[in-house]
Amino acid sequence: MRKLYEKSEITFAIVWIVVYCILLSLANPLNKIIGTEYSASAVLCILQTVILFIFIRKNSLWKRYGLCKSSAPARRFLYYVPLFILATGNLWNGIAVNYSLSGTVCRIICMLCVGFIEEVIFRGFLFKAMAKDNLKFAIIISSVTFGVGHLVNLFNGSGMDLVSNLCQICFAIAVGFLFVTIFYRGGSLLLCIITHSAINTFSTFANEVGFTVEKHIICVLVMTVLTVAYTLILTKTLPENQCANAIDKVDK
Repeated sequence: MRKLYEKSEITFAIVWIVVYCILLSLANPLNKIIGTEYSASAVLCILQTVILFIFIRKNSLWKRYGLCKSSAPARRFLYYVPLFILATGNLWNGIAVNYSLSGTVCRIICMLCVGFIEEVIFRGFLFKAMAKDNLKFAIIISSVTFGVGHLVNLFNGSGMDLVSNLCQICFAIAVGFLFVTIFYRGGSLLLCIITHSAINTFSTFANEVGFTVEKHIICVLVMTVLTVAYTLILTKTLPENQCANAIDKVDK
């Protein structure tokens, strides 16, 4: 992995994204064969998380990929209140037990790992690789790619319908811009990982009873508007380039 990373960070990021999407797609039929929801998904996600963690640790890439505390004070993030609202959005229609005990545990493990994996490969590897040449292009591509990547849920046997998938993609693109703003201006990816993992994990207990298509669209619209508004606010309250500054200090 190190040789590929040193040769081309962009290629390294793309390879990781492709591998992640393939493994995520293969996991669904394996889950059905095993007979426990998210069992194979959890194992494959844990494996990828461990590999990523070891690679970053071995090569001392903590600060480069924002796995450190932000230097910006909490008040500049509005004390993280908008992030809390976004994280709990899946519970707005109530709480429900949707899986067996073993399935719930496997899904929670999977969702926690997905938050780490996706933030590292999209906001970390992909964004940082492209930002060296064109910052605006890097912000757009890493955010849009992250959102459109959720299209795989329509074909990987997850059972997601078209409307739900389109809503997910739109919200994910908005979240992508928010998270890359937090990383680029706040200098830390930890907030993104925690929020992303929370959004995923709370979806495990989302109550789908009476949650019509209309309600789903309205909910996604409200969440997207909140995300966009918060992103714009952070562009005013956070320093311009904490991420780059932190990396420059390490490189020097």
